[in-house]
Amino acid sequence: MKKYLLLFAALLLSAYSFAQQIPVRWDELVASDFPAALEKSSKTCILPIGILEKHGPHSPLGTDLIHVREWAAHAVKSEYAVVFPDYFYGQINEARHQPGTFALPSKVIWDLLEATCDEIARNGFDKIVILNGHGGNPEFIQFFMQSLLNKRHNYAVYFYNPHGADKEYTDQYRKMHKSAIEGDQHAGESETASMLYYRPDLMKMDRAASQSGENQHRLNLTNVYTPIWWYAAYPNHYAGEGAKATPEFGKFIAEHEIASFIQALKAIKADTSTIKLQNEFFDKVDALNK
Repeated sequence: MKKYLLLFAALLLSAYSFAQQIPVRWDELVASDFPAALEKSSKTCILPIGILEKHGPHSPLGTDLIHVREWAAHAVKSEYAVVFPDYFYGQINEARHQPGTFALPSKVIWDLLEATCDEIARNGFDKIVILNGHGGNPEFIQFFMQSLLNKRHNYAVYFYNPHGADKEYTDQYRKMHKSAIEGDQHAGESETASMLYYRPDLMKMDRAASQSGENQHRLNLTNVYTPIWWYAAYPNHYAGEGAKATPEFGKFIAEHEIASFIQALKAIKADTSTIKLQNEFFDKVDALNK
């Protein structure tokens, strides 16, 4: 009897070890491991969305994509979820004047995102977590998500969109920050620092000060929006002072963003209300239209 118990325990340990070794990236899974990945992830798939655009004279075109890819990869080490392969189809019309920009028509990026979510769900996931790395995407993503209420879906989409931070982090952030915080935006100190932590091998820091990242203030319109506003302010598609970034600052930022996303990911995996409420909503829509 003892012999069989030991054998059973060994099999359980082996199965546990196997489960622990399941890859996190969709493209690295073998088909026979897919059911185990679905179970281990609580049917949760992360869709990291980046972009291809100029990031100052010193950071790679895929900075946003690389950032979210590394961000997700670090988070799932401690909270398993399947990570969808590289996705760089977003809104980036404002950078079409810069070399290397990959800007698709609006209808294409809309249809592609919906088709991607549908395909992710068709493969068994009912929770899709969008992790965005590009500042020009949130409005597009939020409008896309609201439009998902146009028809019934058997999955829920969650957009990780953190606002604010605890005082301890904010105070330390301000202490470590060297450039003007209000001007630190695209390829500036913070974004450059994060890349120095995640992928220092791709950075060309000797070029960071070769172009201006200052606001040119070429439009003075109050309470008015125009799509040329970004180009008017930052014609170099560079906003901030990337040259002042340090790997230490990047490590501080990255550790905080990874920990915050892990917390959200845990909550999403445990969530049983969103899809239930979606179904209730669509039941009422259907009843109203009968």
